[in-house]
Amino acid sequence: MSTSDNDSAADPTPVEPGPGHNSEKPVVWDAWQTKRVFVRALEGTYSHLTKELLDQPRVYSSRDRPWKGGPQHFGKFVISPQRNRVTQSIETHIEAFGPGGFGQKHGHLNSACFFIIRGSGHDIHDGRRIEWKAGDIMLVENGCVHQHFADSEEGALILVFKAKPLFLFMHLLFQKVVDYPPTTRLKGHEDWTPTDDF
Repeated sequence: MSTSDNDSAADPTPVEPGPGHNSEKPVVWDAWQTKRVFVRALEGTYSHLTKELLDQPRVYSSRDRPWKGGPQHFGKFVISPQRNRVTQSIETHIEAFGPGGFGQKHGHLNSACFFIIRGSGHDIHDGRRIEWKAGDIMLVENGCVHQHFADSEEGALILVFKAKPLFLFMHLLFQKVVDYPPTTRLKGHEDWTPTDDF
C-alpha cells in the first residue's frame, strides 16, 4: 500500500468535540479538528503482516508533505501510523518557527525528543526556561506543560520524535492546549514562510 493510499484511509470529517475537548477557541491546525488514525488495526495472518511490513519503503521524503498551520509556527507530519505502514509505535514531525515565533502552550502524557536542526530558542517546561540551539537534543518529559519559542533571527527548524501512538493505545489520552498559538503574522517578518528544503 502506498503512503498516498494511507492518507485517504483516514476520514477527514471534522469531529464534534465532547465535554472538555480543546475547542474553546478557533483552531489553527486542522489536525486538532480532524479524525486521525493514532494506532492501526493489525489484521491478517502473521505471514501476511510480516510480508506487508517488509514490503514497505524505508525512506520517506519530508518534501512530499505540505506545511500546515501558521502564521508563526508550521508543522508537517512525516511518520505516523496514519501515514506509513512501517511503524505503529512512533510519530515524527518537523516544526518550523519564524523569527520570534512560538507555538501553543500545551501538555500531554507522552514524552518527546526534539533535535534542533536550525536556529535557537527556548522552551518553558512547567515554568522552567530551557535554552536550545542548532545541534542540541531537547527532551520534553511526560506530563509536562510546555511551549516552544524561536529566539534567533532565522527562526527555528526542529525534528520531533515521540512514542505518542503507544501512549494513546494504552488510553493515556490526556492532551490539553492551555494557550493557543498566535494568529498574527510576525512583526517585521510578515512574509515569512517555512523553508522549502525540508
